Amino acid sequence: ARRLIAMLMLHQGMTVTDVARLLCAARSSVGRWINWFTLHGVEGLKSLRPGRAPRWPVADILQLLPLLVQRSPKDFGWLRSRWSTELLALVINRLFDVTLHRSTLHRYLRQADMVWRRAAPTLKI
Repeated sequence: ARRLIAMLMLHQGMTVTDVARLLCAARSSVGRWINWFTLHGVEGLKSLRPGRAPRWPVADILQLLPLLVQRSPKDFGWLRSRWSTELLALVINRLFDVTLHRSTLHRYLRQADMVWRRAAPTLKI
């Protein structure tokens, strides 16, 4: 709203300095808004979503998870009979050359409506 108000004030003939002072913004910011408005119109004044864009499309991961979980970790060379989020993240990271953290994977499992329990404890000999 602030950027759009700035454009309206400029359209009414106010200077960049006056607009910046009234809106408590830097003159460079007002100049940037003018550039965005010139290049993209009103769409250019909209704020971007916070955070970075996901590296992997979540929809692709949600389709992949049930297929991976149906297989055994032994199919991928691990001497385990059950999956853990850490192990599943390791397999996904190796297969697709990505960096997916286990907590992110856990969040995706919930989105896929997959019930997840801890792996059974094993005896280390």
